[in-house]
Amino acid sequence: MKISIAAAALLLAASFTAMPAQAQNASLDMPTEPLTAEDLEGLRVELRSVRKQLMAQNLRLADDEATRFWPIYDRFQAELRLIKNDQYQLIAEYANTFGSYDSKGAVDFAKRLVDLEVRTAALRARYVPIVSEAVPGVTAATFFQIEHRISMMIDQRIASMLPVLQFQSQVAR
Repeated sequence: MKISIAAAALLLAASFTAMPAQAQNASLDMPTEPLTAEDLEGLRVELRSVRKQLMAQNLRLADDEATRFWPIYDRFQAELRLIKNDQYQLIAEYANTFGSYDSKGAVDFAKRLVDLEVRTAALRARYVPIVSEAVPGVTAATFFQIEHRISMMIDQRIASMLPVLQFQSQVAR
């Protein structure tokens, strides 16, 4: 399983261009141009196909467990997709507004971003007992570990494509 998770993580990481590390420089290599709608939609299509594939490759399920688990997984993903739709809408707004954020708009963006994180955590918390009833506890915990790791990699990829607000003055409009 360790090899399989590592291979899946490398597969996902390789499918995205990782942000280069700047070990000797404390700053991060941040993009100065926002995502385009085309970039965002292409990323969404790619992520949907990779996510379930990674889960299937890394979560060991007996046949009877799989029969109980996958419908729950699909419901979880459908609910998560609603949150992610709001996230992608926020990202699209960010890209369209980048360069003209004022203090109020920036704080509103931050609040909405944190709200998405809270909603995602609440969804996971709501599904812990549901998944735990369908599969053994270790398998349920493994699902949430894998799900969380995939989500973190996706979020890192999206974050690496977004310029930070303090760079908006460098964008020519």
